[in-house]
Amino acid sequence: MHVLVIGANGTTGRMTVKKLAESEQHLVKAMIRKSEQSKEMEDLGARPIIADLEQTFNYAFEDVNAVIFAAGSGPDTGMDKTTAVDRDGAIKAIDYAKEKGIERFIMLSSMGADDPSLAEDSETFHHYLQAKHDADVHLKQSGLNYTIIRPGALTDDGATGKIDVSEEMKHREGEITREDVATILVESILCTNLHHKTIEMVNGDDPIKEALKAI
Repeated sequence: MHVLVIGANGTTGRMTVKKLAESEQHLVKAMIRKSEQSKEMEDLGARPIIADLEQTFNYAFEDVNAVIFAAGSGPDTGMDKTTAVDRDGAIKAIDYAKEKGIERFIMLSSMGADDPSLAEDSETFHHYLQAKHDADVHLKQSGLNYTIIRPGALTDDGATGKIDVSEEMKHREGEITREDVATILVESILCTNLHHKTIEMVNGDDPIKEALKAI
């Protein structure tokens, strides 16, 4: 697959780019906002393309047949930026992918995005989950061949290679490493059993490949 990673300069995005570039099955295009980030993407093995989620970026979709949306506004940017990136930017990416006939769209969302009201005690987190929710709904209704990835709380620990995963987890208090999420994003591209599915995961007991195939 020729894969476009949106949000390539984020922590999880960089890990995803690296794993794609190391794979013999994929070529990777890394969407970044600043030209000074280009060398790092090239060093990781990707072709950088400069584009801004808050502007027009349909040209980034040329010569790709799969998209991983891993962009996020971050916790310290304010609700306006969350709306612009996590909701509006994602919706534009979905629409561009549909226009270009993209074969596969992998969305990095968040556990809890199915019901943002669960975060009513935190206005900021509720807003974040609502933005993710709106983008996920748009993707489901787009007609694209999608998989929505909803991890638990992200950590910067080393990869474990093992997860608990389900279409709807009963217990959502767990954590998962960013590197394990990056592995899931990459593995999901070619998992045909994940077509048109939303999956939730935390670190657990089952090897990632086997756990994804078993859904």
